[in-house]
Amino acid sequence: MDGIPNSHGAGPLIARARHARRLSQMNLALEAGISTRHLSFVETGRSRPSPGLVLRLCEALGVPPREADAVLLAAGHAPAHRETPLEAPAMAEVLAALRLILARHDPLPAVAFDGAWDIVMVNEAYGPALDACLAAGVEPAVGPGPLPRLALLPAPRPNLLRLLCHPAGARRLIGNWPEVARALLDRVQREARLPSADPARRPPIEEALAQPGVAALLRRPMSATPLVVPVEMLAPDGGRTRFLTTIATLGTAQDLTLRELRIETYHPAN
Repeated sequence: MDGIPNSHGAGPLIARARHARRLSQMNLALEAGISTRHLSFVETGRSRPSPGLVLRLCEALGVPPREADAVLLAAGHAPAHRETPLEAPAMAEVLAALRLILARHDPLPAVAFDGAWDIVMVNEAYGPALDACLAAGVEPAVGPGPLPRLALLPAPRPNLLRLLCHPAGARRLIGNWPEVARALLDRVQREARLPSADPARRPPIEEALAQPGVAALLRRPMSATPLVVPVEMLAPDGGRTRFLTTIATLGTAQDLTLRELRIETYHPAN
């Protein structure tokens, strides 16, 4: 009820997201078009925000749609976004488009993954590296592979964080693994500071940090933050191929599953 502090409602989630963005109450209140006093009441649970205010605050904070739904639920409101599994018949057209995008990028690697960093589809060029990691036992639940190309991978799916951080995984294949791993983990940890609507859909950060050398890697001071971190793939003959990667999302997606879907493509940088 309004006027009664509630430590388990939407307020603490909004405050947590605000602290993660390093915004003052005044700056967030101005961005959302409310008074600082009103925002303070919302964050302490003395005032229950309307659905519209929740969404305005989440938009100002850059909170992703799935996490915005978590805040709506905590405030006692219905979620604002729908979610359709990739296996659903309604996704057939989307999967066909994804297959086309990845196929057109051959003979260069390309991969699609979801909000938990689980791989959902790979092209022919990406497949061998994935199969090598699976054959080494990186993902026991997935099995030794090989996995199909240009098709929706069955659950349980391999996870990019596990593949990157496992000692028998991609660190054997990437010449500049420390730089690549640190850049990716920094990004994943920034995203994880926001409230999560579904803990099961969070990337396995703790599992990745428990792998040998990973936590120490993040504690190591950086002399300078690079603008771009290339990926240096090791060849069997000892040579290296440098790639720049880009990550794209589907435009105007109206579904949580599709909004979280990302496509990473590799481009020669030698």
